[in-house]
Amino acid sequence: MQELESLKDRISSPHKIVITTHHKPDADALGSSLGMANYLKKKGHEVTVVTPSDYPYFLQWMKGNEEVLNFEDPNQRAKAVEKVLAADTIFCMDFSCLKRVHDLSSFITKSKAFIVNIDHHQDPKDFADFQYLSTKAAATCELVYELIVKLGDKSLIDKDIADCLYAGIMTDTGGFRHPNTTKNVHLITAELIELGADNTRISRLIYDTNSVNRLKFIGFAITRRLTILEDLQTAYFSISKKDLRKYSSQTGDTEGLVNYALSLDGIKIAALFTEREDGIKISFRSTEDITVNKFAAEFFDGGGHKNAAGGKSSLSLKETTEKFEKLIKENQKTLFNKLELIHEKN
Repeated sequence: MQELESLKDRISSPHKIVITTHHKPDADALGSSLGMANYLKKKGHEVTVVTPSDYPYFLQWMKGNEEVLNFEDPNQRAKAVEKVLAADTIFCMDFSCLKRVHDLSSFITKSKAFIVNIDHHQDPKDFADFQYLSTKAAATCELVYELIVKLGDKSLIDKDIADCLYAGIMTDTGGFRHPNTTKNVHLITAELIELGADNTRISRLIYDTNSVNRLKFIGFAITRRLTILEDLQTAYFSISKKDLRKYSSQTGDTEGLVNYALSLDGIKIAALFTEREDGIKISFRSTEDITVNKFAAEFFDGGGHKNAAGGKSSLSLKETTEKFEKLIKENQKTLFNKLELIHEKN
């Protein structure tokens, strides 16, 4: 409570604030950032949201989107750096370690700003002056709502803020389907709806807004790029750079694809391997009794949540999927029976 009072005192008088989040922001990352930004603007602060990269088009309806600075955009980079270095306070939203913001991290480190970290991921690193963390929270947006309420400012949450926060909670719970959909999640989303969040519109904008190319890409991926390993209760997609170019893929077009693999009857582990310019990006998903974040951390320099994690690989796409199949086969007993990964290093 004493630390909370110190944060309350800090934001009681207007100053320069930068809010940032992880590379390739999802709805929880952007929703928590813009939700917090809109709240702090109401308190009179000069607020700038700086993202380490671009983000999906189906999130660009959020209030304040038009003012976001994309660090990777050559036309916005200089201004983004200027804002970070001049900030009095920097809010780091929805990530547990600075490497998640990629090249932007060096400028955050150089800044003399007071650092606030709000996050719900596993294994948080101690890089902030003030932390508001809970691995039990379904989404960072859930924590943002709780924090605003604890700061005594629930009355400042309007429809725009409620929309941003609802979007992050909705998506990080898989549309309220994942095991992290707790009683607290339902209570908070009910409060957000009462405060103006348009749950029907938000769901349509995020889940039911597709380009023709994206729909064609999903169809192609399911029919041509899905591998099913029935004996290992595993399925995965392998998407090459050529595949992405063929369908003029945009940021966000692969979002949710891995869930199609997990939806197959009998499948307990699903993965998506996407070939990018800087290596292979990996998304892991699992049913509630399988822990994939340990698997991601052990073998693919990743991490995340119990049933939803990410990783990366510097190998080729073919070598990466072969490595994945081999590891699943070698660790099948511990993954499926003991519910935790025990890796015997050679």
